[in-house]
Parts: sequence; C-alpha cells; structure tokens
Amino acid sequence: MNIRSTGHIGVVLAALVSFAACSGEAPEASSGASGVDARVHTAEATRGDLDAQMAAGRDGYQTHCAACHQAQGQGLRGAFPPLAANPRVTQDPVHAVHVTLAGLSGPIEVLGEPYNAVMPAMNYLTDAEIADILTYVMKSFGNDGPAISVAMVTQQRDEAGLGTDRAAGERHPGAAEGALAYRGAPSPIEGGQRIVSPGAPDLTEAEFQRSQQLYFERCAGCHGVLRKGATGKPLTTDITQRLGTEYLKALINFGSPAGMPNWGTSGEMSAADIDAMARFLQHAPPEPPEFSLADMRATWEVFVAPEDRPTSKQNDFNIDNFFAVTMRDAGEVALIDGDTKEIAAMIPTGYAVHISRVSHSKRYIYTIGRDAKVDMIDLYMDPPQRVAEIKMGLEARSVKSSMYEGYEDQLVIAGAYWPPHYVIMDGQTLEPKKVVSTRGMTVHTQEYHPEPRVAAIVASHEHPEWIVNIKETGQVLLVNYSNLDALTVTAIDAAPYLHDGGWDSTKRYFLAAANEADKIAVIDSRERRLEALVDAERIPHPGRGANLVDPEHGPVWVTSALGSADITFIGTDPAGHPDKAWKPVRILQGQGGGSLFVKTHPESRNLWVDTTFNPDEAISQSVAVFDIDNLDAGFEVLPIAEWADLGPGPKRIVQPEFNMYGDEVWFSVWSGMEEESAIVVVDDKTRTLKHVIKGPRVVTPTGKFNVHNTVYDIY
Repeated sequence: MNIRSTGHIGVVLAALVSFAACSGEAPEASSGASGVDARVHTAEATRGDLDAQMAAGRDGYQTHCAACHQAQGQGLRGAFPPLAANPRVTQDPVHAVHVTLAGLSGPIEVLGEPYNAVMPAMNYLTDAEIADILTYVMKSFGNDGPAISVAMVTQQRDEAGLGTDRAAGERHPGAAEGALAYRGAPSPIEGGQRIVSPGAPDLTEAEFQRSQQLYFERCAGCHGVLRKGATGKPLTTDITQRLGTEYLKALINFGSPAGMPNWGTSGEMSAADIDAMARFLQHAPPEPPEFSLADMRATWEVFVAPEDRPTSKQNDFNIDNFFAVTMRDAGEVALIDGDTKEIAAMIPTGYAVHISRVSHSKRYIYTIGRDAKVDMIDLYMDPPQRVAEIKMGLEARSVKSSMYEGYEDQLVIAGAYWPPHYVIMDGQTLEPKKVVSTRGMTVHTQEYHPEPRVAAIVASHEHPEWIVNIKETGQVLLVNYSNLDALTVTAIDAAPYLHDGGWDSTKRYFLAAANEADKIAVIDSRERRLEALVDAERIPHPGRGANLVDPEHGPVWVTSALGSADITFIGTDPAGHPDKAWKPVRILQGQGGGSLFVKTHPESRNLWVDTTFNPDEAISQSVAVFDIDNLDAGFEVLPIAEWADLGPGPKRIVQPEFNMYGDEVWFSVWSGMEEESAIVVVDDKTRTLKHVIKGPRVVTPTGKFNVHNTVYDIY
C-alpha cells in the first residue's frame, strides 16, 4: 500500500483517483486534434477488433480505474465522479484522451455534483492500454460513445509533449512509475500486542493476526511499521476511520494511483482478507517489540573462534576477484570465482541479503539480510564458510566494518529499519557492543519521527568514523568509533529521504541520494560538514554511483534515477574545476526511468546503466552503455536477458559490477523464484557476451560485490 495525497486537504485520499475527472466540464480545455481528426481516429478504431479491445479495456479499467470510479462506473458521491450514463464522457473523445494522459485538477461539476480532486496523469500506461480503457468506458455503463484508436492517443501524447518513458509517468503527482516498482518490499518483522481503538469496527483475533501479517508483508515498507508514513503517506486512525470500511476495501481491492497494487483483483488477497484489512487499518497499529542488547546476545553465535581459524589462506582461490552474489529468495550468498566463473561456495545467510561488505584485510565478508541477520564469512578457509552470526534487529539493510588505519577489521556497524537503531559489534566475532537509537526530529519540518530507518553506511577514509544515512529524518551521522565508551556522533542536516550513495574519486566527499527530495547530499568527510545539496531529477538512485573524468567538465560522479531517464553528472573537483564543483554539469538521457545502478571502472572507457524497474520489458531486460570519450553520441543497447537464453520470467537486469581488472562487467538476470535466472558476463572493451553462469543454484540473483572493488571503493 502506498497512499499519497496532494491538493485540497479535505480530499486527503481523493487524490488517489485513477480516472477522477475524465468526465469533467470545460471541453474548451481540450488541446490537440480537431473534430475531423477525432472522427478519423474513431473510424480507424471501429474497423479494428472491437471485441478484443473491449476485453482488454475491461481488464485495464479494473486495474487502473475501478478503485475510484467503482466496478460499474457509478463513482463515489462527493469523492470520485461517475462514468456511468454520463453524457460528458462521450461528448469529446479528444478531451478524454488528453485528460487521461496529462491529468486534471481543481473544482469541477459532474451531473450537478461538485468535485475537487486530482486526476493523475496516466501517461505511464502505453498508448494501446489507454485506447483500450477509454474504448471500454465509452461503450460501457450505459454509454454509447466512440471507440478510441491507438493513433489518437499517440497524437495527443506527442502534442502534449509527454514523452514515451513510462517509468517517468505518474499515477499520482510525485509517484513516478519506475519508483513504485522499487518501493514496498515485504518487511520480515512481526507485530506486537493488539490494540482496540474506539470507533473502529470489530475484528476477531484470527482476523487481527492475519491482517497484521499481511500488513508487514505488503504495506510496512512504504507506510512504516507504526503507520506514521515513510515514503508513503500516513495510515493513522484519524485518516482511516474517516474514510471508512467500504472506501478502504475499494482501495485495497483495486489498488491506488499512488502505486498500491490491486491486491484483490490480482488474486493476492481474498475478499475476506480485504474486508479484514480495511477494518484492521482503523485500529491503532500493534507496535513490534524493541530489540535490546540482551535480545541480540541471545541470537549471537560464533561457529569458529578467532583462535581456531587458519592463520593464512588455505585455499587456492584468487579471493581478490571473488564476487559475493545475493541469491535473494534462496537466503544464500554465492561466492563466485571471477577468474574461473565457478561457484566456490554457497553460504546460508539471512533472507534477501541487501549488501555484502568486505573487511579491510579482505579476509571477511559481512552480509546483512532484510531480516536483520548478519553473517560473517571467512574467505581464508577451504572452502570459505561462516564463522559467526547475529540478529541485530527485526529488519535491516546495511553493514560495514571499520577501515581507518589502526582500526582495520576491529569493529562492525549494522543499521536497522526496525527497531530504528544501529549496532556496533566486534569485528572478529560479531559480539554486540553498543546499541544507539536513531529516533529524532526531521530536518525539514522539525517534527519527531518515531521510526527513522538506517540506510547506507560507508567508512570514512579521513577519520575513524562511519558515515550513516538516516532515511526519514534526513540526517547524515558521523559516528566516531575511536572510543565506544564516549561515543561521538556528529549530526549533519541534509534532506529526506536519504538512501544510497558513494565516494567521489578522492574518497573525501560522500555523495548520497535524498531521493524523495530529488537532491544529492555532498558530505565533506574531512571537514565533517555538508558541502552542497545538488539537484538531480527524478528520484535519484545511484547505488554507489560512478566516478569518471568527463572530457569537457573534468572529474564527475554520476547517478541515474528511478523516475526519469536522466543520468546526472556532478562535478567533484573543487580545486581543479571550482566553477563546476557540486553542480550538475551534464545530463544524459538513458533508456528510461527505473534505473538502480550506474557503474564504471578506472580501466574502463564505458559507463553502464541498468533500468531494472522500467515498465517496458525491452528496457528492463537490457542495459545502456555510453562511450566516456564520446558521451554525446548516445548509448548502445545490449540485450543481456536474450544473451542469458532463459525460459519464462521477468528477467530484469540489475547492477553492473566490474571484476577487479576492469575488463569484465557482470549483470544479474533476475527472474522469479520458480523461474530460471542467470549472471551474464560481458567483455567491457568489445561489449560482447563472454560467459553465462546459470543452473539450479542460481536463484533470483541480485546484488554482486567484487572483493577488490568493494574494499577500495572502486566504482
């Protein structure tokens, strides 16, 4: 569930409309084709297969429109206008197409009833999908309007200048399609004691338990464990009780234009589940338990004590060129020899490992799953194996060891989503030493936030510190680990919601995406201050980013985006290029939005960009590659999924990662749990297929981390 709202406060969730004002007044607001053009387009559609178009349109309507306008087009009085038996729906098909593509807001009157909501721009849909849906509406619910052709939609899209990148389209203002696919990963945490709220409808104990489970699986990632809002809007009882059970049931069943999936019509929730969930949301949320130092110690286990581990490497692997590859749904990390392309070991880990980080000595790999389980892997063993584990919370994303001179491999920090805290542990055993809460005030509104999640963590090269991004508060914390008994934390105000980031080429400046603010926060780790907030459209998501020397602008750091095709180059050389430092100096257009990672290497002349969450399969199953020496020439598209030669499955391409030599780039081909996945190795210089790693042990591969590049922050 990802409920957002804009505009008039009296329609808090009326902004969730997916077709709300297509029956609005003011036909003079139309733009584009003339009446003659409209008749021509309509005639073209009529000559087509109308039955097939109506069938496809019915499915599209149920998915994208029925949540607001209801299954039979009757609407909800005072909230969403009716489409049934509404003559304005059929009077001006050009206007209907234009409003569907571009959206509409402000007060309108429909059949004598006033409405003041927001019709979101639905240009994230294809032209064919829009034509099918509008044809269905024109010829259903007692309407007798014309069919709508694809050509008519295409013409209106072109004339409105809306572009063709569906990942940049927004079901609701501020919610780009490429970002929606990325948000809302299931939370592995479990709730706490039930709270019965006055004024809320009855709920049996069995319904409560089932709804609580579904909320954490489907909703907590966006709306927060306590429903106070995160990247999604709040779902507090003052809002949900005002909306009522029937309204909430419609939204859960059909989905919302802010990106909440259609849990009912997709078959993922039963009618009973939806009814119970609508009532559950009107009660105060059950707060999950905290996770104390004692709780952590109860899960802590050392399998091989430091004194019992080998004193030198016992295997023949070139561990510098190892790749730690997350097998997301299998709960494993594969250690793959980058020289031979063979799997050296499969290590059981936590669920959906988010990252793997390597100790300064290159001996240990620390992994952290979304279930907050940290595993420590000894690469010196033959074969490599786990030597310690701990659960440091209920949900987490980040882990990092100490790297500063004199502190190498001594300590490890892990950051949690729930409870909102970070934990400092012994670097040799994972014994928990100190727990620090991240609850506090947000930087923009100075309001208290009860669950600010810990996002990216990196190790400073300038001081014995970790740099810790706190997502909801928008603060960057510099955690000095030189004295745990007198812990010093420098809090730097940046912008919400802080996410991933990486170093510039000098390793002095840390650049992190505040993706909801469309900013890149630049932290000077030497002077311990905010250097700049740089604009980056829309919803930047760099991973660790990419460092290169731009032929015109000098040293830059690069990020791509979830909500647009922008690939933003930011100047990073205040000494040599002071007029370009901390500014966007070049913006390239990639294949589209939905990108998670950009990557290059000092030995490479290529910049690689994935588009994992673009709605178009041709884009999500391929990658774009730019020639650094000729950036204006545009990109070449490589068909990575096709090269993998797999069967059915989404086959999303994610995260380019170089080997230590910089002459190969590896891609995960990520399909479903029951479908075949792969890792595709590409020759960086020739841009040709070099190797495919697949088989029954390659299950939903996602993140890949080369040991050498990870230790030295090469990207």
